[in-house]
Amino acid sequence: MTAIIVLAALVSVQEPEPFSLFDGKSLKGWHQDIPDNDGKDSPVDAFTVRDGVLVSLGQPFGHLITDAQYENYKLVVEYRYSKEAGNCGVIVHVSIPRFRSFLPQGVECQLRSGSAGDFFLFGETICRRSAPDEPLGRVPNMTDDSENEVGEWNTMVIECRGDEIKVWMNGDLVNDGVGCSVSKGQIALQSEGAEVEFRKLEMTKLSG
Repeated sequence: MTAIIVLAALVSVQEPEPFSLFDGKSLKGWHQDIPDNDGKDSPVDAFTVRDGVLVSLGQPFGHLITDAQYENYKLVVEYRYSKEAGNCGVIVHVSIPRFRSFLPQGVECQLRSGSAGDFFLFGETICRRSAPDEPLGRVPNMTDDSENEVGEWNTMVIECRGDEIKVWMNGDLVNDGVGCSVSKGQIALQSEGAEVEFRKLEMTKLSG
């Protein structure tokens, strides 16, 4: 009986299993929001799947947004700029798809070459733990040398728990935001000028 109780206790504290937001063959679970397609009979995709990899084509500008909302999670994103350095981002806690121009309301975890890990704030607020009086709007990362060369894969880990968002780039903690004005929402990937490949979008649910 004691052994059964101990086993049950161990099972109860096991970490939740990670699951993929990308099935490797389709955009199931996501939808594209591309302003240039409004009113067009033949919309143009800004995102596609190529050889098992999700690709943001960079044009036209817009976002690929999850159908579901999420809160309290760790998201592992493996990405690379396959052709040239450029701009892209992962936006968490999305609530409005077009808050300003083509940008959704939420908190962007920047993937732009040279500044990956910056926070950009679209209608929300957050402060870095180590610099609470830093101006809002852009919260720069704490290191600019954590990215790999163009063509090499990068791993960004985004941890959202309550009103805190932490970001790691290739193992380095590059941002730690607290007091976020929002704690849940959809997740969006950007199409913003450069082709970007995503080979992993893996989520693990966290306790609140």
